[in-house]
Amino acid sequence: MTDFITYTFSKYDRWSRDPFLGSLVFDLQLFAAEDEGRTEEPTEKKLREAREKGQVARTVELPQAAVVIFGFMVILIFGSWIYNTIASIARHYLSSFSRFHVTERSIFQEFMMVGFESGKILLPVFIAVIIAAILGNIIQVGFQVSTHPLKFDLKKIKFDPATVMKRVLFSKQVAMNLFKSVFKVLAIGFVAYLIIMSDLGAILRTPDVSIAMALRTIMMTAFKIIIWSAVLLLVLSIPDYFFQKREFIESLKMTKEEMKEELKETIGDPYVRARLREMQRQNLLRAMMSREVPKADVIVTNPTHYAVALKYDRVLMPAPTVVAKGEDSIALRIRELAKEHGVPIIENRPLAQEMYRRLEVGEIIPEDLFYAVSLIYGELYRSFPERFKYLREAI
Repeated sequence: MTDFITYTFSKYDRWSRDPFLGSLVFDLQLFAAEDEGRTEEPTEKKLREAREKGQVARTVELPQAAVVIFGFMVILIFGSWIYNTIASIARHYLSSFSRFHVTERSIFQEFMMVGFESGKILLPVFIAVIIAAILGNIIQVGFQVSTHPLKFDLKKIKFDPATVMKRVLFSKQVAMNLFKSVFKVLAIGFVAYLIIMSDLGAILRTPDVSIAMALRTIMMTAFKIIIWSAVLLLVLSIPDYFFQKREFIESLKMTKEEMKEELKETIGDPYVRARLREMQRQNLLRAMMSREVPKADVIVTNPTHYAVALKYDRVLMPAPTVVAKGEDSIALRIRELAKEHGVPIIENRPLAQEMYRRLEVGEIIPEDLFYAVSLIYGELYRSFPERFKYLREAI
């Protein structure tokens, strides 16, 4: 066992002696994140999955404080009734003890009676405590029910001495729990001292008063200590909640590889998505060409690399409009469709390149291209006067 401990500490030994201070100094890297490389903030999917598994950021101090406050407030409110009930039970047994016959049936009846009376006394306290515990958790994390923490998983049972020692001795969570424990002991002790000193005169007079008055004095002092201790827990729960939330987010941080894998799972492989987008674009272009190219007035080509289809309607359009365009294989398909439907094809390299580069489908030609396009439509009118006779006034 000694050899094992020596090996564990020698492997992860980062202590050194400060020659100036003469004290032990240790490396703060021992408190760094346990999983190196986890630098990315957890995604919504990661947080949602953790919540479904019952892993949430919460502090146990808030439910504890709420349980104590609610429970003792109920005791304070129903104190007289609880006292009278207990006194009634005590009087019953003290007055009828000599007439009590010990039989199996009588013991059972008395047991049921005492149980019923005790239940009446404890029921309000239990209800208040349960409500406080539920509210203390709902306020922090909302309403979430998960049975995942109850599942037994053998894969989680791993024994790594170095990791265990690191988590036990050099963990932020352990340091925070130690701080909270020390703070609670000191704070509650200080509060108890102040309250006892303020009530010291009444406590010292208890031998001279009735038993009921003495009990009342002691109970009120204890009640004040408990309530103020609960208030301190409530105050402590605020910074502890933010600490727990920060540690929770740190524990869920992801590596860049995990981010990529999750991205693939949620929205697919980026290469596949790019291919799907390309296929969708191709389908849209085919639909556009099969619908618009046969209705076009003219196809302006490069002659092979670019093809732009123009259409002009004097009623609907202020100027000729690009109804289809394409490059290489798409340009070839536009020319084929134009030939099939008798749409004129005119070669104009500069104009075709300029319109393809500057204009999108559905845009009208800009003013600086009016003259070049008018020459195209003039040639159409001269070649097909009957088909484009509506252009006479425009030209």
